[in-house]
Amino acid sequence: MLQDIRENAQGTIAKIIIGLLIVSLSIWGMDAIVGGFSGEPEVATVNGEEITEREFLQVVQMESQRRLSEMESPDPALLDEDQIRKEVLDSLIQEQVLIQDANEQGLALTESDVDALITQMPQFQVDGQFNRDRFVASVRNLGMGVGEFRNAMQKQYVVNQIRGGIMQSGLVADENAAQLLRIQNQTRDFRSVQIPETAVADELEVTEADIEAFYEENSAAFQQPEQVDAAYIVLSLDSLAEKVEVTQSELEAYYQQRADDLAREERRASHILVENSADSGDTIATIEERLNAGESFEDLAKEFSVDTVSAKEGGDLGYAGRGVYDEAFEEALFSLDEGEVSEPVQTSFGVHLIRLDEVRRSDVPPLEDLEQQLRKELAREQAQEKYAEVRAQLADSAYAADDLAGPAKEMGLEVREMAGITKDGGEAPFDHAGLIRQLFSEDVLEAGYNTELIDVGNNVSVVARVREHHEARQLALENVQNDIRRSLEARKTRELLAERAQAVIAGLEDGKTLEELNAGDWQQFEDQARNTRVADPQVVQTAFSLSRPSGSKPSYGFAMTPSGVSVIALDAVNDGNVEDRSEELRQLREFMASLDGQREYAAYQQFLRNRAEIARP
Repeated sequence: MLQDIRENAQGTIAKIIIGLLIVSLSIWGMDAIVGGFSGEPEVATVNGEEITEREFLQVVQMESQRRLSEMESPDPALLDEDQIRKEVLDSLIQEQVLIQDANEQGLALTESDVDALITQMPQFQVDGQFNRDRFVASVRNLGMGVGEFRNAMQKQYVVNQIRGGIMQSGLVADENAAQLLRIQNQTRDFRSVQIPETAVADELEVTEADIEAFYEENSAAFQQPEQVDAAYIVLSLDSLAEKVEVTQSELEAYYQQRADDLAREERRASHILVENSADSGDTIATIEERLNAGESFEDLAKEFSVDTVSAKEGGDLGYAGRGVYDEAFEEALFSLDEGEVSEPVQTSFGVHLIRLDEVRRSDVPPLEDLEQQLRKELAREQAQEKYAEVRAQLADSAYAADDLAGPAKEMGLEVREMAGITKDGGEAPFDHAGLIRQLFSEDVLEAGYNTELIDVGNNVSVVARVREHHEARQLALENVQNDIRRSLEARKTRELLAERAQAVIAGLEDGKTLEELNAGDWQQFEDQARNTRVADPQVVQTAFSLSRPSGSKPSYGFAMTPSGVSVIALDAVNDGNVEDRSEELRQLREFMASLDGQREYAAYQQFLRNRAEIARP
């Protein structure tokens, strides 16, 4: 095992252990995070092994922090704490089952194995040598002690061995992958004829009795949901900024401070774009070699670039400032000197070679041209500190008050009202899930308290209270009968269209023509792929769901479309070619094998869990 560690520490281990182990620990926790605290309260046992309350709560906190970090505007009110606790406990149980299985199989790292693994990880090295200070600091940043980290590595490493062994065992026969590729690249020849809704309009009839019967049978669908009418106060940075008076001297000083930023720099770039593929590295290397040999960037752009528009101009993209290109592209472009060609730059579009052709800088516009813009910017800057101060005051005042009038008067703010807010939300600011959750909470809805001050946007905060609560109630028939009529008409129209389509298909199968069936004219579609856009998506989906034609006899079907129904005749199925798609076949085979391995690992986890004795006090 030690030799295996030495061979892999610089590659797979270095990339995966910190990713899979530490991130897995920080997300889901495990027995390794806080292990061995005997006598502590427990939240579950797995085959007699305890999961302690301390361990559980620590992981819940870590998972909550992780989810907050993923929010654009972190708001604890948006977290579903019950769901987090449930998911964390389930994961802790699953991980304990896996650890016990690894122990039963005798998989373990010795202390010297752990030492070798840690000392060879680049994350803990300085100038290529293991650095204990960096190691200790990194571990502490995870909220762990060195002993806990070592224990976690011992346990998680062997669990990952089991995971990797099972997931890499997925096998897919070459012919299975080839058959799937043939189906995936299959094309079809088909015809369709559209029957419009107007063709059945004369047969459509919805009576009052139909409406009443539908209302009675679906009474639960015609309820006005529980609602509240709310009073609320909005505090925003913009509203505070409007009250800030910026003096002329402050404006002039700010103008001078912003002078460098206001002198906009634009860069003229050319690029050669190569698609992401297994061969992209070789293609880029060929281009760089020919550039170094003296061939022109423009000629190579015309030959290789998949950006056909700029390729015609030798790769020229024209002038652009910051904030226009992809972040990686922009960073590379603005680090170049004139005439310099970048190293390969990876973006979502592919791999770029970028050349900086020219730099130009505009003069700073006169103050009078920018006065309005700069006044707003400076007012917002000055209001920022005030906003934090007023926000804290409003939070305290609203928490202690039994209404909103007092806090609003104290802060110089307006009390607003909104009616008809449901648990699904309403218009802004009641489109914020955290604010809605508090508004319908027991303390606010029944006890009559104000909500907490909730940040509903960037520098926008709201506190609200319930003015009036409306229980869910049944809507009267006269209030919904028009909606029911429209619904029934739409349903009956679809039924009539389906009957008409089936009648046309029956006639076609009996050898009749569309002219004899008074059904319009065929529209022909030859050699169409699954993702074609030349026909309605529902028509294409139906065409690819029909069985292969038998001899010269088409297969028929129909599909509802936004304007009626289409009858489809499938004439031929053309299998996709796999002989000249070796790379695509290889990728598909690997993907299918990966899916098979994932299914096997999921089944193995479930097997272990089913046979484990799990108790939750």
